[in-house]
Amino acid sequence: MAVEIVPGSRQVLTEPGRLNVRLQVEGRCEGAPSFALRGAHALLDALGRSGSLQGAAERLSISYRSAWGQLEALEQALGRPVVVKTKGHGTDLTSFGTALLALLAASWNRLAPALAAEELALTEGLRRLLEPADARIRLAASHDPLLLEAVEARREIDLMVAGSLDALARLRDGTVDAAGFHYGSDGPPPAPFDAVFADRDLIVVPLFRREQGLMLAAGNPLRLETVADIAARQARFVNRQRGAGTRIWFERLCAEAGLAPEAIVGHHTEEFTHQAVAALIATGAADVGMGTRSVAERFALDYRPLGWEIYFLAARASLGAPRLAAFRDDLRDRAGRASGYAAPDDVRE
Repeated sequence: MAVEIVPGSRQVLTEPGRLNVRLQVEGRCEGAPSFALRGAHALLDALGRSGSLQGAAERLSISYRSAWGQLEALEQALGRPVVVKTKGHGTDLTSFGTALLALLAASWNRLAPALAAEELALTEGLRRLLEPADARIRLAASHDPLLLEAVEARREIDLMVAGSLDALARLRDGTVDAAGFHYGSDGPPPAPFDAVFADRDLIVVPLFRREQGLMLAAGNPLRLETVADIAARQARFVNRQRGAGTRIWFERLCAEAGLAPEAIVGHHTEEFTHQAVAALIATGAADVGMGTRSVAERFALDYRPLGWEIYFLAARASLGAPRLAAFRDDLRDRAGRASGYAAPDDVRE
């Protein structure tokens, strides 16, 4: 039974026998202008991805007339054009439309971790009433777009997005059955990650390799190439939350460059996902952050690679490797086809 709970609306129950909670926030910009935030985000995102109003309508599963009406209403509310139509070349977002899309995306991305935590808590509470405790796999994992895609396709996995250290802490205290984590670059795991690999009560397997680097404003106007450049040019940096594997890697890079993290402007500015970091850079609210190549490409940002790392999954030995085999195989296949990713045994330089 799938349960969708939308603030201010009724509950929708479908698919008897399976239960899943999904929370949605339906926001609205009130006054002048006045428009539905989620609808505006969905429309702009579909336009940006398809490059045509017809393509956007198909993505949203609505008629062309409806898409045109929504676009007209949005532009009338804002008093500014969000798209420009070029004969023979489709429909493109204006610079204003692109900035608005990035602003809305950043808001949804900041809300996502809190909503995910509530979804997991509600789901777990309801399932304790209706299902055996061992019917599903509870996973806490460091944020990764490829991982989210794979989890979305597997209904037996309940995901909570958390920093690498937080995910492992939840595995230790029994809150979850498995934890996805990374510690940056290749080589022996540093403390405290080394204890995870030495724990005989855990199974630790590599899921995929991924590239991380500096995500920069389009055109790289500050000519940033290294961590040292960020400090020397006082570039505005966006960090990840404490305990995140990406933050741990960045602080290690700072130490290798002889820099204290406090020397980086914005070191204390924290976001919980790669997309949220990229969105701030795309809107001009920041100059640089660390993240994956795929996210930088999604937001049309410049990118300077810093290295490859392995993303691991740690699970209780009692969970059993066969229950995770299909999930691992799916991720391996996805990694082989995605930009900035590779199978765990595919060595990249």
